[in-house]
Amino acid sequence: MVFTAFILTFLLSKPIGAYQLGEAYAENMGVNIRAFRVFLILLSSILSACVTAFAGPVSFVGIAVPHLMKGMFGTSKPVILIPAAFLGGGVFCMGCDLIARMLFAPQELSVSTVTAVFGAPVVIYIMLHRAKERSMS
Repeated sequence: MVFTAFILTFLLSKPIGAYQLGEAYAENMGVNIRAFRVFLILLSSILSACVTAFAGPVSFVGIAVPHLMKGMFGTSKPVILIPAAFLGGGVFCMGCDLIARMLFAPQELSVSTVTAVFGAPVVIYIMLHRAKERSMS
């Protein structure tokens, strides 16, 4: 299910790129906005459900990792960001799992706790940075 959703999302990278430049631009480029929205929400829901089913409520991963990848690669192009977010999310979760298992060994922490510790500062920074940008304009 995840692989299929990944392929479908990757195939939507050009319409996503056009949509990032605005609805009017995407529509002029031939994107059916109504169908695109439905398909994008459906794919997002499927991927979110898979993450929750496999890893439980690992909060902050879906918000923090794409922003970290965008900063790391210095681009917002979906062709680069989609695979980077997939791989970055996996690496982020595996690193958090490793920390959760080893920090107080033989006791284990919840993976959700560790992802929150590392993901929350990123989300807070994003929220503060956006608030600052809005107040300046």
